[in-house]
Amino acid sequence: MPRVLIVDDDPAIRDVVRFALSREGYATLEAGDGAAGLAAAREALPDLIVLDVMLPEMDGTEMCRALRASGGAAAAIPVLFLSSRDDEVDRVVGLEIGGDDYLTKPFSPRELVARVRAVLRRGAPVPPAAPVPADEALRHGRLALDPGTARVTWDGREVVLTATEFGLLRTLMRRPGRVLNRDALMDGAYTVERVVSDRTIDSHVRRLRAKFAALGAAPVETLPGFGYRLGPCD
Repeated sequence: MPRVLIVDDDPAIRDVVRFALSREGYATLEAGDGAAGLAAAREALPDLIVLDVMLPEMDGTEMCRALRASGGAAAAIPVLFLSSRDDEVDRVVGLEIGGDDYLTKPFSPRELVARVRAVLRRGAPVPPAAPVPADEALRHGRLALDPGTARVTWDGREVVLTATEFGLLRTLMRRPGRVLNRDALMDGAYTVERVVSDRTIDSHVRRLRAKFAALGAAPVETLPGFGYRLGPCD
């Protein structure tokens, strides 16, 4: 049973989210501010966090930054932002700091559940009982990706990615050297049909490249006006 941490200072919103998720079989945990949410995320390691942007003690963006910087399993927990603001700049900022999706209040409980399910499905490893097809474990030079464990390594060193980043990299690794436009990356990274802006894809790719840059690597190449491709990875 997937566990979802709900972080919102409004008890009514938490009730709505909890009821919608519980009805679909999800277990839930709750926190009323960012500091408590961060502590709960690190301790309980939920499968996903539904995170309000405007929070006391520590706002949602600060909590997400702290979570992504914490390292280990907590850094890879998917985050679905909730916000009463619908400005594109807010959505982009939320995604650039490590969010996996962004939902504007007021929202439909049905849409919330669909978004949660989609984010979890993007990063879900193959169940242990199911054999992983031989062509699903991908390797390209010093880069390796295993969908069975949702693990990515560069030259043997693990790179912790969010679910969306993992989906983007997997799409590139399945067609190494080929230039993929944003639509192709979106189709590969998202398991449900949805419209994602070019800036959203660019934000995810920028974060993905930054994580490899920290290891002195640059596997993802940009071709201005065309898209992205996976380089040699030598």
